[in-house]
Amino acid sequence: MNEMRISFEQRLQALQFAHEALVSRTNKKEEPGNGVYDRYRYPVLTAQHTPLTWRYDLNYDANPWLMERFGINAVLNAGAIKMNGKYLVVARVEALNRKSFFAVAESANGIHHFRFWDYPVRMPETAVPDTNIYDMRLVQHEDGWIYGLFCTERRDPKAAPGDQSAAIAQCGIARTRDLKTWERLADLQTPSPQQRNVVLHPEFVQGKYAFYTRPQDGFIEAGSGGGIAFGLSDSITNAVVDKETLIDRKVYHTVYELKNGSGPAPLKTPHGWLHLAHGVRNTAAGLRYVLYIFMTDLHDLTKVIYKPGGYFMAPEGEERVGDVSNVVFSNGWIMDDDGTVFIYYASSDTRMHVATTTLSRLLDYTMHTPADAFTSAATVDTLNKIIDNNKAVLEDAGKATAGRREKAAGTKGV
Repeated sequence: MNEMRISFEQRLQALQFAHEALVSRTNKKEEPGNGVYDRYRYPVLTAQHTPLTWRYDLNYDANPWLMERFGINAVLNAGAIKMNGKYLVVARVEALNRKSFFAVAESANGIHHFRFWDYPVRMPETAVPDTNIYDMRLVQHEDGWIYGLFCTERRDPKAAPGDQSAAIAQCGIARTRDLKTWERLADLQTPSPQQRNVVLHPEFVQGKYAFYTRPQDGFIEAGSGGGIAFGLSDSITNAVVDKETLIDRKVYHTVYELKNGSGPAPLKTPHGWLHLAHGVRNTAAGLRYVLYIFMTDLHDLTKVIYKPGGYFMAPEGEERVGDVSNVVFSNGWIMDDDGTVFIYYASSDTRMHVATTTLSRLLDYTMHTPADAFTSAATVDTLNKIIDNNKAVLEDAGKATAGRREKAAGTKGV
């Protein structure tokens, strides 16, 4: 064996060792947390988690230097579902050429040891091929199918020849039974010329398929300002939403003032439908993406009944840095039968994380956290009520402690 072949074998072993160490690393809960959810120390998926068989040509004769032939830039924005006892995420994988594709990774516990399946998803195309596809929302619908709704982008045919950035974004729809074989359906049609962040409701509504959409300003009620909307379609194979009803508006000087959009499909609870959404505002450093929570009525899905003020989650520490910094984004969560909730979120368009909580904690947060008061003065009023209540609690606790001390002192005197 010549020296170069030996070097090849040594490099291959080093790559295999490093990859196995990464994917088999045990995640650790970050303490003490905020009481609402628990973050974990390590990302669950990164570009380096993708298989070596994707990134390298392992044939010595074809690649004696063992160069990376198909580079992966990022793994982000994953839909999530539990099947056959496994936690599965359908991640957006972005190659070095900027094109994204979908790939399934699975874990036995949902927190660590995620491994990609051998092959990425081969998503069928429509008559008009997609240039780029990304950000799949997965939903197990009551009709028996698993649906994947994702953004499909194509170059705007009306763009000037020199404009190579103008795109038309639509909601692509596909369905599957096993996440391996996919049937592509027609793209969703709505009054808005562009659609991103579309979510399918998991149950029929009035015998129809229900969608949460994000219409562009000017293509919904006049003066509405835009936001998250709701609409119905008779069909899923040729889905058409004729009317979009705004349910969660953008609001000035909030964390969702610039734009907002639905995350994963809502969770059904005894109190209402629990929604996880993202909100965007502008800063001197660029756009800031955060997550927030709201709840809609069990029977009137257009009626928001609870909405805590501010954000539910924002980027922290290393999460703040990446291809698009200062961003957290989620389009996937899983609720176990015991009420444990796994929230899969991406940070800065670069890597995937998990946070865990419980349905009980989410309900408590959603139903008892003060709503946004929308002005500084009203915000101080809200805070003062909390302070007053806490002073009363501490005063009562102090009296109780003093009483116990007096009783103990009296007992000693006897």
